[in-house]
Amino acid sequence: MEISEEMSLNELPEGCIATALSFTTPQDVGRLSVVSPMFMLAAVSDVVWERFLPRDLESILSTSPDGSRLMASAASKKELYFSLCENPVLVGNGRKSFSLEKKSGKKCYRLSARDLLITWGDSPEYWTWNSDPTSRFPEVAELISVCWLEISGKINTSMLSPATLYTAYLVLKLSIDIHNYGLDDQPVAVAMKLDGEESYTRTVSWSAERRRGQVPRNERGDGWLEIELGEFFTKEGKDGELGIRVFDGTTHWKRGLIVEGIEIRPKQGARGASPSS
Repeated sequence: MEISEEMSLNELPEGCIATALSFTTPQDVGRLSVVSPMFMLAAVSDVVWERFLPRDLESILSTSPDGSRLMASAASKKELYFSLCENPVLVGNGRKSFSLEKKSGKKCYRLSARDLLITWGDSPEYWTWNSDPTSRFPEVAELISVCWLEISGKINTSMLSPATLYTAYLVLKLSIDIHNYGLDDQPVAVAMKLDGEESYTRTVSWSAERRRGQVPRNERGDGWLEIELGEFFTKEGKDGELGIRVFDGTTHWKRGLIVEGIEIRPKQGARGASPSS
C-alpha cells in the first residue's frame, strides 16, 4: 500500500498556520485569510497580531490615559492593531499623536504645534493659539502677521520603526479670511538634519489652488492640507535626533497660516523591516 506524504493546508494545525502568517505583513494576512476557512481562523489569532504590534507599545501608550484604557479594553490583538491604525492616540502629555500604518504596522507620529518651536509663537501680536474641531490636538497655531516665518521640530529616530523610509509633512490650513496674504506660491526653505548633519534640503511652496477656488493637490481629506518636507531613512541599530526646519525669511508680511503640526509616516510604497521592531 502506498502512503501519500502530501498534506493539505487545511490539515495543518491552526497554530502552525498562525505562526506562519505572523511572518508576513498585515496586508498579506488580509489576502491569505480568504484562502481557506482554516486560514480565516488563524488570521484572527493573537499570535499573528501580537507580532505586528510594536514591541514597545505598552511603554508608548503608558504615557496616555486613552492609550492605557485602549490596552485594557481591546478584546484582541487584532482589535488593538486596527484601533491604532484608525484612531491615533495622544501621547507625550498630549503633544504628540501615535498611530500605526495599516498595511505595514509601522509607527507614525504627528508632532503638535505645541511640540514645535515656532519663532514668535508666544507673542500674541504675531501668533495666536486656538482650538479647532477638526484637529486631533487641543490647540493649533494661527499666524497673525510676521515677516520672519520659522517652524522647527525634532524627534528621536528610536521612536520610529527601524530600517524604514519615512516622509515628513507639515500639516496646515490656509485661513479663508480675506486678509490671508503673503503665502501664495511663496518659496519656503526646508532643511532636515540627522544628528546635526544636514542630510536633506529643498524648497517648497504654499498651495495656491485654494485661493483660486480649486481643490488643492495636497488636500488630506480631513479638512487639512499637507506639504511634503522631505524623507529620511531610519537605520537598523542606529538612533539619532532628526531635526526639521521650515523657514521663510523674506521681508514681505505673511498672514493666515494655521499649523496643526508635523506628521512623520512611512513613505508610500516603501518596504522595510518587520513592524514589530
